Amino acid sequence: MKGKHIMSLKKQYLKSKPLCKVTFKLDAQAAQNAQKAVLCGDFTDWDAQPLDMKRLKSGDFTLTVNLEKDNEYQFRYLLDDEKWENDWEADAYIPSPVSVEDNSVVRV
Repeated sequence: MKGKHIMSLKKQYLKSKPLCKVTFKLDAQAAQNAQKAVLCGDFTDWDAQPLDMKRLKSGDFTLTVNLEKDNEYQFRYLLDDEKWENDWEADAYIPSPVSVEDNSVVRV
């Protein structure tokens, strides 16, 4: 589907542990030609331990993270160390305590 933003949160629950493998995907259009994207959120202590996303040949970025289930996590993408971007397919949005923009939310 051309013109459709392919941002997604793919969730795979593990049977053996109370974890969910969440694959975060940021498409090339949303990434706005960024050379680098990192995932920041409650699970990375925000800026303290951002997670580098893998840049695909298409310009999309992807990363899979194990998150404890029965929780809600706020997150955002940081492009080229300067521009914050939300996930347009997030489960919800919550006002950020540190900026005028909302944070994305993933529920697992």
